[in-house]
Order: sequence, then C-alpha cells, then structure tokens
Amino acid sequence: MTQQPTASALVSVFAPGGSLRASINLGNPILAHRDPASGEVAGVSVDLAREFGRRLGVPVELVAFERAALSVDAVRAERADIGFFAVDPARGDGLRFTAPYVLIEGSYLVPDPSEVSENDQVDTEGTRISVGAGSAYDLFLTREIRRAEIVRLEGAPRALAALRAGEVDVAAGIRQLLEAEAARAGGVRVLPGRFMVIQQAMGVPYGRGAAAQELLASFVEEMKAGGFVADSLKRHGIEGASVAPAA
Repeated sequence: MTQQPTASALVSVFAPGGSLRASINLGNPILAHRDPASGEVAGVSVDLAREFGRRLGVPVELVAFERAALSVDAVRAERADIGFFAVDPARGDGLRFTAPYVLIEGSYLVPDPSEVSENDQVDTEGTRISVGAGSAYDLFLTREIRRAEIVRLEGAPRALAALRAGEVDVAAGIRQLLEAEAARAGGVRVLPGRFMVIQQAMGVPYGRGAAAQELLASFVEEMKAGGFVADSLKRHGIEGASVAPAA
C-alpha cells in the first residue's frame, strides 16, 4: 500500500532536522531490546520506526533510553520526533497519541512464602509495592492503590532486586518480565491474572499538530490490519503481548 499523499507535506513536521528521531524505550523488553553481542537495538518499536521513516523517505535515528519516563520526556521536549509509550492520562501533557498497537499485561511478583495469592489482596495496609518510577504501571497504581505503599525505584531491574532483597513485599511490572525473573531463579512467583492492560501506542510532540497525529494514527492502523505488528512480534520471539484491535 502506498503512503498517503499528506506524508510528503508533513516530512518537515516529523523530521525537521532531516532525519526521523525515534525515542526507543529499552526498559520494556516486549517493545525493544539491545543485542548483547552486537549492541544493536531491535524490537517491534524499532521496526515500526524504520518503516515509518521509510514511508516518509527520511533516515531514522534511534534514540534509546533505559526507562520509559526518559523516553517520554525526550519526545515531550522535542529531542525526539516520535516515540512509543503506554497510553496514560498522566502523560497527556505535551504529547499526541495514536490508538494502541500492542496490549501488554501488568502483573505482580511475590516471594514464594507470601500469603498473597490474588491481585486484590495486594492493596493492604503495610504492603510495600516496588515499581519502576514513571512506568505505566507506576502511573496506574498511583491512581488505584489506596492502602499499600508504592516504592518507586529507577527501572524495573531495581524494582525486582528490591523484592529479592526483602525490601518490599510485591513487585509490579510487565508480566513477561516478571515471568522471566521467576524462571531465572527460584523463590518468587507471578500472581495469576493481571491488574491492568498496558496499551502501547505511538506519539509525537503536541506542537507538531493534529495533522501529524492523524497521519501517525493512520500508519498504526495500517500496521495492525496488514499484519506488520503481528509479524514483528513473532520475528522477535515475543510472547505475552497481543496486537491491539482496530481503533
């Protein structure tokens, strides 16, 4: 399918510096990761960024961050032209979002001896929940948790380490990441089900305008409908994520 005619008119809006700077969050392994051998960044968000740049006819510059909050800030401050974020009301200022392209589960990890067996048992007095500061699940739990204490740490690895060290009672995070942690070493388990669905979308700085948002949104819908997102997830061996339904 050919690119919509409006794309060429908006090249200067998306890539004012001549290249499309794509903010990539390495803190979410479902979306992107760095190859330990080559150091190259890869993943579904990288594939989408490169395809969008190809359609615009401009080179793509990947700007990688270890945490979601830093990736969001880069786009909001126009140090990047597009980004890949979990949709959340707390991130609305300074950004324009598309509909989601991928859905991811947010879950809890607890020590094996914990008496907690269900998600609705987590929000109790005296319970400490570690989260990656500024992550989608941090923003969600900040609104929803009423009795437990949220302990915000710099990135998911530190949040998981805090649970292992006995500094918190529960760790919240992306289900796939928690399952990998439980498989890596015993002593912890993932609670069944999920406490939220994380909607991963693309976004642009708010100042780029509604036309840019509409073009990016149209691109995302085409990538879902045509199988690009599904193929990318399969190619990168990603499980625990699903292609979002059409908007």
